[in-house]
Amino acid sequence: MTMMTRPGRPRSADLIVLGAEVALLAVAVAVGALLNRQGVRLHADAAPIYASWQPHLGPGTPVALLVAALFVWRGTRWGTDTPWPRLLAVGYLASLLWTLSLALVDGWSAGLTERLTVQAEYLHELPRVTDVGIMVSGFADRILDFQPDSWSTHAAAHPPGALLFFVWLERIGLGGGTAAGLACVLLGATVSVSVPVTLRALGAEDAARAVWPFLVLLPGAVWVGASADGIFAAVVAAGLALLAVGGRPGAALGGLLLGFALYLSYGFVLVGLLALTVVLLRARDRLGVLLVAAAAVTAVAAVFTLAGFWWLDGYHLVARRYYQGWAAERPYGYWVWANLAALLLSAGPVIGPALRRVVSAVSIRAPHPPLAPALRQRIASAGPTVWLPIAATAAVLAADLSGLSKAEVERIWLPFAVWLLVATAHLPHGHRRWWLAAQAATALAVNHLLWTVS
Repeated sequence: MTMMTRPGRPRSADLIVLGAEVALLAVAVAVGALLNRQGVRLHADAAPIYASWQPHLGPGTPVALLVAALFVWRGTRWGTDTPWPRLLAVGYLASLLWTLSLALVDGWSAGLTERLTVQAEYLHELPRVTDVGIMVSGFADRILDFQPDSWSTHAAAHPPGALLFFVWLERIGLGGGTAAGLACVLLGATVSVSVPVTLRALGAEDAARAVWPFLVLLPGAVWVGASADGIFAAVVAAGLALLAVGGRPGAALGGLLLGFALYLSYGFVLVGLLALTVVLLRARDRLGVLLVAAAAVTAVAAVFTLAGFWWLDGYHLVARRYYQGWAAERPYGYWVWANLAALLLSAGPVIGPALRRVVSAVSIRAPHPPLAPALRQRIASAGPTVWLPIAATAAVLAADLSGLSKAEVERIWLPFAVWLLVATAHLPHGHRRWWLAAQAATALAVNHLLWTVS
């Protein structure tokens, strides 16, 4: 009888957590609709998502359905049986197809080409950047709003590295909305490679294979195609993968990428939690890798500082700019918890049950005093499938409580959401197909019921 009841307990707990997720989302939608109806300025018609209600189909619909069906049917098996190099290639191509097909549900122009050309986006600023050096040195002077030469919303809200990326893209002949949108998709899909590579380098290849299909069918791909946050997620993931894989040369390259990430988003100071976790999980040369990576990050910061942009000045000015706009009206009391409902739609409903299992992996029950030593031993033996999701959770909670992430977190938190999915390695093999189906259904429902905004 004991053998029959034990398997049911985790399943029951997973269903309870899933029910709590559904309740959170339902309450967030209902309260958001009520607040919008009462005239409260949430600035999100389909709160907690920054979108509007608009059921629709598009040319990407059949392809998205096909990719979802194939990976729900065979994804877990492919993750287990496919040789490693081929697994990474198939994962990248499938992730690319999944992301592109979701974008094309809205059509080629509206879903891809025009996403980054609106007034609030980076491409709007490119005609005003005639000299990169002058742009960087004078960047902070144009952050605050209500000036004749103020940056548009997205450019002002980020350090100059984000705008620089699109300037460089244009300078090499890849200007315009189509190239920018495709860059988001092409680079964003690399997350399906970087995260498994990181896990394998940290001695968890079985976990990497288990997580792989969940990275391919990432619901957040709705926002990867096409928003700059897809690029940001790719840069962070690649930097962490290099820290895990490459020894000191890899640490130097990883540090350069993570240093540049600090100039893509001010919030990426929280990526330090993930970077430190990766270094501590390495089997050897932790101190050397840490020092080399820190030196590389410092070098990137030195280049931007010498070019005339001081990160802390930018951060303080952005905090002021933030409350010159919608953030001053968006109520913290709603978004501080509704943000988590938005994250559920980006990371997928599997996150709650997977994180519950992560907590179970390091918690013990004992009725006698040896509890503390046993708990220390369990914590010490926990690997990347425990500590990386915990680090990502800590980063998300810090961002949420800061009040500087009120709404739009379904895309802003993508660089952390993909590391939350590492927790899916703890799901029983027989349950994964059902959770993959739930992940795919979430992405398809969001993209077909809502008109999302990048």
